[in-house]
Amino acid sequence: MENIVALQHLGLALAIGLLIGTERGWHTRNAHHGQRVAGVRTFGLTALTGGLVGVLGSTLGPLFMGLALISFAALVIVSYWLENAAPAQEPDRGITTEVALITTFILGLSATAGQALIAAISAVVITTLLGLKPILHAWVRRLSAEELNASIKFLLISVVLLPLLPNQGYGPWQAFNPYLAWWMVVLVSGLSFSGYIAIKWAGERQGIMLASLLGGLVSSTATTITLAQHARALRFTPALLAAGILATSSIMFIRVAIEAGVINADLLPKLLPPLLVMSLVHLGGAFWLWRHSQAMPDSPVVNEASTLSNPFELGSALKFGLILSAILVLSIGARELFGDTGLYALAFISGLADVDALTLSTARMSLGDLAADTARNTILIAAATNTGVKLVLTYVIGGRALGLRVGAVVLAAIAFASLSLAL
Repeated sequence: MENIVALQHLGLALAIGLLIGTERGWHTRNAHHGQRVAGVRTFGLTALTGGLVGVLGSTLGPLFMGLALISFAALVIVSYWLENAAPAQEPDRGITTEVALITTFILGLSATAGQALIAAISAVVITTLLGLKPILHAWVRRLSAEELNASIKFLLISVVLLPLLPNQGYGPWQAFNPYLAWWMVVLVSGLSFSGYIAIKWAGERQGIMLASLLGGLVSSTATTITLAQHARALRFTPALLAAGILATSSIMFIRVAIEAGVINADLLPKLLPPLLVMSLVHLGGAFWLWRHSQAMPDSPVVNEASTLSNPFELGSALKFGLILSAILVLSIGARELFGDTGLYALAFISGLADVDALTLSTARMSLGDLAADTARNTILIAAATNTGVKLVLTYVIGGRALGLRVGAVVLAAIAFASLSLAL
């Protein structure tokens, strides 16, 4: 348990370094390789080194931490002196290698000071971070000022505001808990942001399938609409676009399982089988259609990032927070007034627009007196409704050829999921 806590703290230290490094690296994003004094990797390594020093400090004492701090400060000063003493025609000297050397020394010390597991895991993380130099620098160059500022503001109010929010119920049936509501907003936004960043990271030359899979983490509905619009404009073959729509929908079921599992892991044994079946059937259909399709020679490059908004934008986050708060109150109210039937009706209505809020609110209710079977059925109704909406959008926007291909797989997925429930 002690090692797990220490690893969590080291993970937080690394995240802090990467966050600050992203902001600093963005300001020098147009500099050539080797001309950045400190970027994403250097700040990440620095924070991780500080975390390792802190872990070892509990064993080796404060004198060790003081000497480590002095040594690192001396390294930064020497690096700054070398940078300014270098001839004008030479590129600035970075300090990534120097920081990596210090970190490696501390890792060796950790391995012999009773922290072998932490040293091994940290070594893998550091090696991966060092190897990601071209990818990280390319990603920082593609990051816009608006995206960076939106992300920083969201993280600011989440880190600062979340601990200050009252963790108790308000309103009818004490259904609205400000702390839990915003915590769930952070959860969903973070999950969406990972897909958004992955799309930005992959760049503008990813294919339909990759863009669809990553887009499913952000918004499977928005991705479906985009692909259907491609079909209307005759930019890609119907089979290829249908494969993309099925792929993005398959990720939606995995996303629902993750959200429900984070709130209430005990719900997963009942919820996971039908969701997994739905996801696998969608993926199987997507793979089959992809194998039997080909892009048109004059098809444009797909860049789904341009069609998806940053999930960390305050406007998007606050709008989802309001929807989630309303669903939290309505879910409890519908069940109190109309029983499980009222909850099912709300799931159907909610699924017409969004499945995340209903999933989170139902999973939270299942922590109390809501039966697991009822919670599972509620979430599945919302997911099925949302899938039906995307099928209608596919048919209406993309046309009959696209809609029939997607519809055949969706009906098969529903049939197999129903069979899994019956069994």
